Amino acid sequence: MSDIEIRDDRAGGRLEAFAGDELVGHIEYFVLEAPARALVPVHTIVEPAHEGKGIAGSLARELYGIAAREGIVVAPLCPYVVKWAARHPEDAPAADPALVRAAKDWLIAHPGRF
Repeated sequence: MSDIEIRDDRAGGRLEAFAGDELVGHIEYFVLEAPARALVPVHTIVEPAHEGKGIAGSLARELYGIAAREGIVVAPLCPYVVKWAARHPEDAPAADPALVRAAKDWLIAHPGRF
């Protein structure tokens, strides 16, 4: 995984993994502002030719790292990130269920976003 660079495109709502100049995977997310600020991953996608190389896990780990550095939480809606967080509780603190519900409500209210 040392040849993978992860970049946060906050404006585009994507955490992207690159191998050289090639985009090999990404997490689509949004920033929830209320009832508390949180990063909310919605989809994790790895290009088929790059599956099984740990890219999705590296993206999830980095998303939680960004949240920790910013002093906020991750409220995962993406099934992959939910499973990854369950396997890595030391790196992925659980979000308050009310915050996850608020993230789901936001997503329902913005149907064209994802």
